[in-house]
Amino acid sequence: MGLGVDICEIARMERAIGRHPTLRARVFTPEEIAYCDSKARPGESYAGRFAAREATIKALGGYRGKRWQDISVTRHPSGAPHISLTGNAKLRADHLGITNVLVTFTHEKTNAVAFAIAVREADA
Repeated sequence: MGLGVDICEIARMERAIGRHPTLRARVFTPEEIAYCDSKARPGESYAGRFAAREATIKALGGYRGKRWQDISVTRHPSGAPHISLTGNAKLRADHLGITNVLVTFTHEKTNAVAFAIAVREADA
């Protein structure tokens, strides 16, 4: 149904978190904060999750009433990232018949990049 991509500069995310201490709690879920803060360079993980949110919004074709925590990155037992939708993001996905949002993201020294694909089950 939809495809989205986003890139987030890691240093910019690190500066934003440093300048705005409430940013983490406004944008990320407690599960995401615990995961990111456990890493050697948390900014990389935060940037990847932020890019995943933006890519998901694009894959959904955008929607009104965005709340950052309506889209979150969880992990399958295998460790693979998974997009969890709630609130208006879930309403948008349901309206479009989207049953899953596939996501992949990566980061290197300066940037994090995410791709999201909104999937709708084929009609029976």
